[in-house]
Amino acid sequence: MEARAKFLGHPVHQMLIVLPLGLLTTAVVFDIIHLLGGSVRWADVAYWMIGAGVIGGLLAAPFGLIDWLAVPPGTRAKRVGAVHGLGNLAVVLLFAASWLVRRANPTAPAWTAYLFSFFGFSIAARTAWLGGEMVTRLGVGVHGDAQVNAPSSVSRQQRV
Repeated sequence: MEARAKFLGHPVHQMLIVLPLGLLTTAVVFDIIHLLGGSVRWADVAYWMIGAGVIGGLLAAPFGLIDWLAVPPGTRAKRVGAVHGLGNLAVVLLFAASWLVRRANPTAPAWTAYLFSFFGFSIAARTAWLGGEMVTRLGVGVHGDAQVNAPSSVSRQQRV
């Protein structure tokens, strides 16, 4: 099933989601380094990465919703997509809560800030897997003519 929101022939949601996922995951890694005795700089950088990751997640979400709305009702893809989307909403809210708790002192976050981000990350690991399931197993966001010799998405060539 082809994505509805595309740029140069590629699904926008799939392009955008890598940024917040990478930023939020790296923020958790930096938090762990800080908790294991690393410099306060790790916590400070995690704070800014969380802010950027939340913004990135909010930018990617509408494109995912556009694609999900096109999925046929009553299908496994529709159910998996709903769990994926709602789970990612929870992820963004948890990381946003972590970011807000950190605002008072980004270099020495309260334990609740860590709990929000670690719990958000545990959900993100599952929702990322569900996103992969949507694409690789259920074919959502995949061009209908996809195959190993398909022409470039920016070419005007048509497969014969």
